[in-house]
Amino acid sequence: MQLLYNSDSYTVVQVELPDSDRGCEQPGRGRGGFEIVDKLARKEIFIEGVLAEHFKTGVQAIADTDPSPEAFDEFIGRYTALAQQSLVMH
Repeated sequence: MQLLYNSDSYTVVQVELPDSDRGCEQPGRGRGGFEIVDKLARKEIFIEGVLAEHFKTGVQAIADTDPSPEAFDEFIGRYTALAQQSLVMH
C-alpha cells in the first residue's frame, strides 16, 4: 500500500497485491488498484482494472499540466461520485 494523495477532501492509496494473494489469472502480474476516500462524504471506493487504468492516466495528465490541489480534487471527485461504501472507523 502506498499513499499517493492526501488533501482536506480526499485520500488516494495505491494497493498492489502479488499473484499469491489473489490467485491472479496471469502469472507474473499482480492485481491492484486504488482506494479513494471522500473525507467530506465519509465514503470510499476501490477501483481496479480498466477503471483504475483510466484513473491513473487522468492523474498523470493533470500532473503533466496543472498539478494544483484543486485540479486533482476536481478529478478525484468524479470517481467518488461512484462511492457506495460508507467509511467505517475501526
